[in-house]
Amino acid sequence: MSGTKDKVKGMANEAVGNIKQGIGKVTDNDRLRAEGKAQEIKGEAQQVAGKVKDAVKKP
Repeated sequence: MSGTKDKVKGMANEAVGNIKQGIGKVTDNDRLRAEGKAQEIKGEAQQVAGKVKDAVKKP
């Protein structure tokens, strides 16, 4: 997967994670909040991986 794809997927995961956290907070659902936080962290990691891939490709 290219760096750009990783970054886009990472942003999407981070956004969905934030939404899940918000819904979990409003509904007082700790499981949903935890899932959202995990997905947000996964998204952040994907973005970092994409940036690293892009940096490695550049001469």
